[in-house]
Amino acid sequence: MIRRIVLFLAVLAGVSTLWASPSKDSGSTKSDPGSLLVYSVVNEDETKALTELFSKQTGIKVQYIRAATGEIINRVIGEKNAPQADILLGGAESQHISVAKAGALESYVSKAVKVPDYTHARDGTWTGFCVLTLGIGVNQQRFSEKFPGKAIPKTWDDLADPAFKGELIFTDPVKSSTGYLFLQSQLQGRGEEQGWAYFKKLTPLAAQLPASGGAPPQLIGRGEYAICVAYVHALQLYSSQGFPVQIIAPPQTVGEVDAVSVIKGGPNSENAKKFVDFMLSQEAQELFTSLSHTIPVNPGVKQAEGAVSVDKLDLLNYDSEKAGAQRDAVLARWQKEVL
Repeated sequence: MIRRIVLFLAVLAGVSTLWASPSKDSGSTKSDPGSLLVYSVVNEDETKALTELFSKQTGIKVQYIRAATGEIINRVIGEKNAPQADILLGGAESQHISVAKAGALESYVSKAVKVPDYTHARDGTWTGFCVLTLGIGVNQQRFSEKFPGKAIPKTWDDLADPAFKGELIFTDPVKSSTGYLFLQSQLQGRGEEQGWAYFKKLTPLAAQLPASGGAPPQLIGRGEYAICVAYVHALQLYSSQGFPVQIIAPPQTVGEVDAVSVIKGGPNSENAKKFVDFMLSQEAQELFTSLSHTIPVNPGVKQAEGAVSVDKLDLLNYDSEKAGAQRDAVLARWQKEVL
């Protein structure tokens, strides 16, 4: 599936938060027919900017709760018999597939703009709004101080060097879609048993396993650690701001579509469908791309300057359907055998 991304886009060059009160920017409640409640896993600033633009364009008042992917996913599934929110915003497609299999997502196929087939579910349970790829981030200054004369890691195998113990971070796959994508990519790319053996070797080297995909780039950018696994766009954001972050796209890296879905039985489903349409619009895609450096799915939107182009990546032929279907079993094995 991901190889189709390369064909289509070859022309184109989140720190964990605890559950918080909904944003009070709009002052609305979910029972108001002119409102919308969003559960979001994208960064706080991006969520705020998108919901404010949506409110400005539609007059619909928006509240949101932002947290790490695992927390959001579990909440949506846990509330499926009495849904509280209308929109699930962000998270890789495999996460949305898991939520759909639990019966917590409504089918909706947006006709707002024509996008490639790989960017939305055939049954309409999720709609992609950008493309994400994994890479290795290195704080060049800290790395040279900690490992003088040592080569910067260029492959996934290079990360498993025992010398890097305490200087490597990647996210917890139970709580983070970034971490789960990394875990699944190695299981699929290496074969299941070799993939598990890799993580049994790699995980003891990690200084910490943050809950949010936004944490590793931030910690690397600030020079608290030398090496991380993170989304390329998040690393690029820190690099573009002048932090000494070098971005490596290893051979057989992995990409997925970041998605938005309508929560089944939510209080304001019609407003939720309008929000899905909005997320595919040129205005929303340009705003999100400018903030996140992700690759937009709307073909009319230009990629952010300096962002890593998908056509330069060697991508794994990743099966997101398999990743979504296996999520519970894989995470149970992770907790039993790796942690």
